[in-house]
Amino acid sequence: MYTYIYHSRSLLVIEGNVSASEKSNIAEMVEEMQHDSRLLPIANVGRIMKQILPTSAKVSKEAKETMQECATEFISFVTSEASDKCHKENRKTVNGDDICWALSSLGFDNYAEAMLRYLQKLREFERLRVINQTKANNFNNIIAQDRVSEEEESETPAPFEFRVLEKGENSQSHGKPAALEEEEEEEEEEEEEEGDQSC
Repeated sequence: MYTYIYHSRSLLVIEGNVSASEKSNIAEMVEEMQHDSRLLPIANVGRIMKQILPTSAKVSKEAKETMQECATEFISFVTSEASDKCHKENRKTVNGDDICWALSSLGFDNYAEAMLRYLQKLREFERLRVINQTKANNFNNIIAQDRVSEEEESETPAPFEFRVLEKGENSQSHGKPAALEEEEEEEEEEEEEEGDQSC
């Protein structure tokens, strides 16, 4: 036998008979789990709280949970206001400027000013990061092109040498191509110079 419990958009299926009080307890547990899943992570909240306090100070679990609830509610409140603005302007994406506007319109002008400064610094950082990334990519492309052109140059074969043969002559009778003859002559001259220097 299965018992079906529908509670705040969740359907639970439990095997066996469940009394009314058990159903209520299960519904409370589901509601608490859903509530906890929409909250900021408590470890992050606790870490932020400890950064402000002296190192010897401790933060109770109750204090962390209270701050977790407050921070989550504050973020939801501001985001809801920014979302309403976007909806009125037929936009689907809430951006940083919308959050700053919402903070200001809700009376949190000090926060809005600080957020605007942060947002400007963030955008400047992102702009510089893109520029530096583009420069690095361009530099890498230039180096790669240089390597390819060097490889192509080193792989380029020596040009062919063509000679016109008279009737009755063959390529054997002319001997070596002129380029090879020049190379051999240069090598012989170098050997002679080395021989002269050693004497």
